Amino acid sequence: MERGKRTSRLAPDPILDRACTFPAFADGKALAGKRCGRLPAMGWNSWNAFGSGNTQELTKQMADAMVDLALDQAGYRYLVLDDGCYRTERVDERLSNDAKKFPDGFRALADYIHGKGLMFGMYNDIGTNLCAGAAVGTCGYEDLDAQSYVDWQVDFIKVDNCYYLWDNATFSDAANARYVYAPNIRGIQVGRNGTGQMLSAEKEGILTGQGAFLHRNGYVTNIGTFDGTNTGVTPVGARSGELKFCYDAPDDGSYDISVEYATGREDGVGEWLQLAVGELMCETRYYDGLLAQTTDPENFVWSQPVTVSLKKGKNIIRLMNHRRQENVLNSYAALFEGLNRAKPRRDICFSICEWGKTQPQNWGYKVGDSWRILNDITFQVGSENHPGRAAWESKDTASITSQYNKAVIMDEFAGLDKGWNDPDMMVIGMEGITPVMCKTHMTMWCMMNAPLMLGMDLRRLTKGDALWRIIANRAMIALNQDRLGIQAKRIWCSIDREQPDTSYITDNDRVDILAKPLSDGAVAVSFINLGSHRYEQTLTVRVEDIVRHIGHKMVDSGRFQGASSYQVADLWSDSQSENTVGCFTVEGLDAYDSVTYRITPV
Repeated sequence: MERGKRTSRLAPDPILDRACTFPAFADGKALAGKRCGRLPAMGWNSWNAFGSGNTQELTKQMADAMVDLALDQAGYRYLVLDDGCYRTERVDERLSNDAKKFPDGFRALADYIHGKGLMFGMYNDIGTNLCAGAAVGTCGYEDLDAQSYVDWQVDFIKVDNCYYLWDNATFSDAANARYVYAPNIRGIQVGRNGTGQMLSAEKEGILTGQGAFLHRNGYVTNIGTFDGTNTGVTPVGARSGELKFCYDAPDDGSYDISVEYATGREDGVGEWLQLAVGELMCETRYYDGLLAQTTDPENFVWSQPVTVSLKKGKNIIRLMNHRRQENVLNSYAALFEGLNRAKPRRDICFSICEWGKTQPQNWGYKVGDSWRILNDITFQVGSENHPGRAAWESKDTASITSQYNKAVIMDEFAGLDKGWNDPDMMVIGMEGITPVMCKTHMTMWCMMNAPLMLGMDLRRLTKGDALWRIIANRAMIALNQDRLGIQAKRIWCSIDREQPDTSYITDNDRVDILAKPLSDGAVAVSFINLGSHRYEQTLTVRVEDIVRHIGHKMVDSGRFQGASSYQVADLWSDSQSENTVGCFTVEGLDAYDSVTYRITPV
């Protein structure tokens, strides 16, 4: 496939461009046409408010409300149509509007939204269908869809991952795991001229990364990439595992490698194998495809030999499957490059929504302006007559804290040169979330440089009311939109004092302290109580603590640390004070509450 045109619906595409392969994930280079330096998107998305029941009339009312409520002046610019706006089938291969819900078409709606001074956004899926079922996914139609979005004057595109063919995505066949895990492997044989050496996975095999492990029956299984869709899997560190062997070749030349394997079509064991020679950044791949199916995952057979080139002396032979990430990047890249080809200079914000499944923090920066980190923050979406319901905490992804607990340790993956971790649309204004929770929710998303996408029915707001004051808090929004573009780092946690910045913690009976450097030399510090009870102890953070953790990211850490005094602004109470001791405290913190200071050296 030539990237940027069309992906196949018959088989995973060959990954011909090295920029879309696993070794390139660490090179920091975005694909051509990717705009860097974009701050987190701010706007409104239809899904949490209306699900797939959104209409043209409702969308216009939301656009009117964004202006009437002065939310546009606070920075909310994008108005995004989520699922439920298209016809259920393509017409002459092209996307088209649901004639009942959107009778005037998408270009007319874009004109209305642009006429309000706002930006227009739409939605699709890299698979065959959208999440609500419409058979209009971009797979195989990326060039046509890109042209449609340009013709409709789209400024923002959110792209989901529900019916993706080459992974066991939400509504895809679970057997598609065959593409994203390697077979179980018991060993290899390396030889030439009719002679060879057997290398056992149990005795000579070396496991690298994470995930893959030696089964008690003497074979390596689970060679692939962790599924990050749900809670419980840390985003920090190696997210995939490999099996490698060190082979001492007697001479330079061609050698044959056969693999003793057994296949499956389930999490942990598949049929797709990648074989490479050399360490990651200098590898040569010799095989990248399906192996013949075996009768069961413990019925081992030998593969056909793969001819490789080896150097005299020690050679590294790696068996792996990075296709979970490579396939998905390839599909997002197809639409991304289609948009660039259709209108090279049109500025379209590209929001990746594959829910953290393929660890997009590793590769999302190649094409995306943001990437979802988990599945949805709520599954109880609203309607025209009901606000929907959300939760502060849950065992799965559907809560504020579930999203926060993962996103808060992902600061090193985000930045102006990359893009932003996306813990999903905000649930402010939905049932189940108190005003205090809403305030802290807003704090979390602003400090973490998350996209600030409102999800409530804006007709339920009144300018100046309690919820409006939360979402329109200019001082908090300024943290999210600060030109330095650095996500806050957790520098203290009441239940993990050793590695607060990287420990994935799901116990919400705790207090976190976050610090965020700002472009004017100031630092924002948030004290956040995630628990259901008041935290009675005094919370303290010192200048030296701040500098120790984020000094290397600050504009001038020496000036900050050496200041004789500090101006301290409480961004929720709008109070100001002077601090001359360099020690900032909060005397206890109510359940679910937060305090955020902007600390400026004088």
